[in-house]
Amino acid sequence: MLFNSYPFIFLFLPITLLGYFAFGRLGNLAPVIWLALASLAFYSFSNWQFVALLLASIAFNYGIGYLLIERSLAPAPRFAVLTAGVAGDLIVLGIFKYAGFLAANLDALFLTGITLHVLLPVGISFYTFTQIAFLVDAYRGNVARYALPHYALFVTYFPHLIAGPILHHKDMIPQFERAETKRPDAHLILCGLMIFAIGLFKKTGLADGIQPLVATAFGSGNPSFDQAWIGALAYAFQLYFDFSGYCDMAIGISLMFGIFLPLNFNSPYKATSIVDFWRRWHMTLSQFLRDYLYIPLGGNRRGRVLRYVNLMITMLLGGLWHGAAWTFVVWGALHGFYLCVNHAWSNYGPSAPPRLAPLAKFASVVLTFLAVVVAWVFFRADSIAQAQFILSRMVDPGHVSFGRGEIADFGFLVVYAALAWLAPNTQEIMGYDHGNRRVGDAIGVWRMRPVLIYATAAVLAFGILGISQHSEFIYFRF
Repeated sequence: MLFNSYPFIFLFLPITLLGYFAFGRLGNLAPVIWLALASLAFYSFSNWQFVALLLASIAFNYGIGYLLIERSLAPAPRFAVLTAGVAGDLIVLGIFKYAGFLAANLDALFLTGITLHVLLPVGISFYTFTQIAFLVDAYRGNVARYALPHYALFVTYFPHLIAGPILHHKDMIPQFERAETKRPDAHLILCGLMIFAIGLFKKTGLADGIQPLVATAFGSGNPSFDQAWIGALAYAFQLYFDFSGYCDMAIGISLMFGIFLPLNFNSPYKATSIVDFWRRWHMTLSQFLRDYLYIPLGGNRRGRVLRYVNLMITMLLGGLWHGAAWTFVVWGALHGFYLCVNHAWSNYGPSAPPRLAPLAKFASVVLTFLAVVVAWVFFRADSIAQAQFILSRMVDPGHVSFGRGEIADFGFLVVYAALAWLAPNTQEIMGYDHGNRRVGDAIGVWRMRPVLIYATAAVLAFGILGISQHSEFIYFRF
């Protein structure tokens, strides 16, 4: 089921909200169970054949976590239990996500004749990483004992289940345990509806609206210089507003239940460096890779050379996490290279004179964006060969077909660029403060309630009118 669908907006979400608050009158546990069951129902609409796998994953990780939390085992057996738990998660993820990729590469190398076509469970990367973080923290002694219903809801919570954010138990389970979240809060419901409406419009009005331009480069066998740039830039903005819209909708839905989700998107095209970009793009994935991969590898504690090696390993695995294809490996390698260059420049590069600081900042934003666009070409391309050909056309102004259509397309892209760089993002508009659990203060929601209700209704209407028959979020495939 998609957030941007009529069944979700007009049936599933209202029924789930009403049931959650109705069960809230019966105690603290009943609404948790209701919401966990509703989340499983949400998942089963599109992936009913993998519900058993999801439940088995929850039971397995909860059992492993229970053994680690009890701390009754000696250090060596505890480490073995952790290893078994993480290995079990990665084996399941590997079978479903990478077995076909491995078989295809073995066939290409050794002509084995073996081909595998494994159906990928939606959301498996997200709920696997969420639970691996839980197990590692349990081993480190940073996890309290949680009731099974609360843990099950933590994993299955439908606003995050399909495409993130990657949740952390310390942030989410205490919110599920609090009694006050089981009662309707008109302020949070209104703010949640406003954020949901903005996200829906980003998806159906902006991301889906620019999708046809992407084919200018990626759907054409022989794009010209200007067509290659139009397609590459269009995909950069399509992915930007698609993922931004999903993150807004997830936060807005969760707010209606009184639950604050962590920020996962913060105007990444305003970044002044690749390091800054990864602090703003898919923020929870960046934090996971840093805390559970980069730092355990040694981080920057073992000298600068190993720091660069660790960065490359982290980003290569981050690329593979996004998809089982060499294009994603190259995308991860490019970002690893960018990060190494960024850190080297920070250590050895000159600083801009104070009077040139504004110009240097502008140049940094443009250079960072162009580097990201180049990497996005590999992210979107069907093959490395296609990506290389598109990039070759992007640096070959000798092949130009600038006509009336291309001029109109570039004008269209300018509007998207202005929104990405000049407009405030949703959390700035709404004053969303995940850390302090506050929202709406910046715009005086109650003082301006009539105006905001009308504005929300208008944006929501535009978003609903833009719903196409079936338009998945791009991150659903990861």
